[in-house]
Amino acid sequence: MNTDLRSLALEKLARLGVTDPFTDDGDLVCHTPVDGSELGRLRSHGPGEVLAAVDTARAAFEGWRSVPAPVRGEVVRELGQLLRQHKDDLAVLVTVESGKILEEGRGEVQEMIDICDFAVGLSRQLYGLTIASERPGHRMMEQWHPLGVVAVISAFNFPVAVWSWNAALALVCGDTVVWKPSEKTLLSALAVTALVERAAQRAGAPAGLTPLVLGGAAVGEQLVDHEQVALLSATGSTRMGKEVAPRVAARLGRVLLELGGNNAAVVAPSADLDLAVRGIVFSAVGTAGQRCTSLRRVIVHEDVADALLDRLASAYESLPIGSPLDSSVLVGPLVDDAAYASFEKALASAVADGGTVRTGGGRAEGPGDGCYVTPAIVEMPAQTEVVRHETFAPILFVLRYRDFEDAVRLQNEVSQGLSSSIFTTDVREAERFVSVTGSDCGIANVNIGPSGAEIGGAFGGEKETGGGRESGSDAWKGYMRRATNTINYSDELPLAQGVEFA
Repeated sequence: MNTDLRSLALEKLARLGVTDPFTDDGDLVCHTPVDGSELGRLRSHGPGEVLAAVDTARAAFEGWRSVPAPVRGEVVRELGQLLRQHKDDLAVLVTVESGKILEEGRGEVQEMIDICDFAVGLSRQLYGLTIASERPGHRMMEQWHPLGVVAVISAFNFPVAVWSWNAALALVCGDTVVWKPSEKTLLSALAVTALVERAAQRAGAPAGLTPLVLGGAAVGEQLVDHEQVALLSATGSTRMGKEVAPRVAARLGRVLLELGGNNAAVVAPSADLDLAVRGIVFSAVGTAGQRCTSLRRVIVHEDVADALLDRLASAYESLPIGSPLDSSVLVGPLVDDAAYASFEKALASAVADGGTVRTGGGRAEGPGDGCYVTPAIVEMPAQTEVVRHETFAPILFVLRYRDFEDAVRLQNEVSQGLSSSIFTTDVREAERFVSVTGSDCGIANVNIGPSGAEIGGAFGGEKETGGGRESGSDAWKGYMRRATNTINYSDELPLAQGVEFA
């Protein structure tokens, strides 16, 4: 156990309102990817405690749904203020638990602040419609009402931001939120729960709006199968999503799935290569390649492929790798030994398929037993199975193309459909890429990489990415139920479609 990192985590927890949560007999081991050491142990919630958490959320919903939406927004406004005050404390805790560099940790907390600001404004904009009726003396309208209990199952790579995307919208929509965080990032969840409970107290909101449950797959399965969970929002692997979706569907519940990504960047012959290199490097190595939007494939025109590869290799070889708590570092560790094993296995498969490792792919020096690697660039002769598979690690596969149609085909022929991008100065190529016959992903960017979404747009993807949408635009509608009302203010009873019923 690294007592310095444990002390740092406890210090930040205390500043965020959580007293020492560790217990000697806990079954949940909190590790830090920084050096692989144990920070402490927590106790899983048992089946009865999970049921009680959902019951608490359901009871709170009964009153919360009747609170005017702008008043509900006050809780989220207070949360945003607390996050501003504690941005650095929470960012350090996120870094210690997830291994992402400090700058990315701060960015994640800023994302929480941004979605709080968005949701506060949204609380005054939950608009319905007025619809023209074919019957005289009648008015039709559409309203949006609170849905119920929302359960959020989040992943380690964005331990707090993804919860906030869901919770900020759900709370202003009149829902309550039960959260099961990843077993790898439990301390961040404790801290955020303390902040949102404080925000609710400041705003005069009732208790029980945001219960937290800790544990492994069994806890998640209880939420999946619980009849009182109106919407299950789950972030994770495609395999997980394929198990979750039919179980929720069997009870006719709703799901919001954010699953795998195998994101590509097309580099056209007209591309600004300086811009492309910067965009590619950040997207590929940020969070050590452990983002769902991480860049995993570069599809480059053969006329500029050699020049791009040379520049990328040079950039990769100069990347500072080490402790994510060091402000000079750009690439931190993989989350654990299993992630490192996947990294090694994918590289071996790529070489067996005829790939050439241009740079990286080895173990890098880092503190203690942390899983530090050198990000790899692998040129592939074709889009083989290993390229089509999402490896949650910093491996960038490079494919060459001749015709624009081939580039789009390569981009689209994988089973995932989250994020995509093209680097080009040809307006026709740019427009074709984002058109109906271009990228088939939920996100299609021009002259930026696929990673790093703003909260103003709806976030999510198609195909095996699950089809969910979170964050901005009209994603809020997923957290509400729609009611169509017809109001007769006449003294007649005409029927629709001109039906006569004498």
